[in-house]
Amino acid sequence: MSIKHWPTAERPRERLFSAGPSALSEAELLALFLRTGVRGRSALDLARDLRAAFGSLTELLHANPARLADLPGLGPAKAAQLAAVTELVRRGLGEQIACADALGSPAAVKAYLRLRLQHRDREVFVALFLDAQNRVLACEELFAGTLTQTSVYPREIVRRALIHNAAAVIFCHNHPSGVSEPSQSDELLTHALRKALDLVDVRVLDHFIVGRGEVMSFAERGLL
Repeated sequence: MSIKHWPTAERPRERLFSAGPSALSEAELLALFLRTGVRGRSALDLARDLRAAFGSLTELLHANPARLADLPGLGPAKAAQLAAVTELVRRGLGEQIACADALGSPAAVKAYLRLRLQHRDREVFVALFLDAQNRVLACEELFAGTLTQTSVYPREIVRRALIHNAAAVIFCHNHPSGVSEPSQSDELLTHALRKALDLVDVRVLDHFIVGRGEVMSFAERGLL
């Protein structure tokens, strides 16, 4: 049955206006984005099919737009719109952490870094340079590597910190394997970077590792 034939109180759009978007399931929110279904399948049916096919909403949002464009009920226009929505969310989070104390909104920092790095197929090392009030001055991808490792040069990080006149820095890199646990080399690197930056009075506040669906914090683990 088409959604327009459902009782008014059960339709996703009406429920969103009456109870707010948080009251809707992922499938219902996706159905609102799709707007229409295909012959014999409502927009909600298609949304459930897509959610099941990709295993999670995160995987769906980061899927290759060309792949999405070939799926029933999507097509090139909706695939492009979905990619644009994901990018808007990432940029919105970037603006949020740029305007606030990074230590005061750790959830936003983690969400931003996860959106930025979670689906990269190579290791990427990122540094967030902060001012004395822990506001983000710049977020830079400094090094990129292979599936399993990235060469990181402390001297270059110190140089970039001085260029930005940073008072502190937060590091982050991804593990394409999906496992966010730090390796021994990750721990050794973090301590080497902290030691190098101590020489120029730049504090290392945290080092995040982005895995599949989660972000590990060195500070929270007591590893700094």
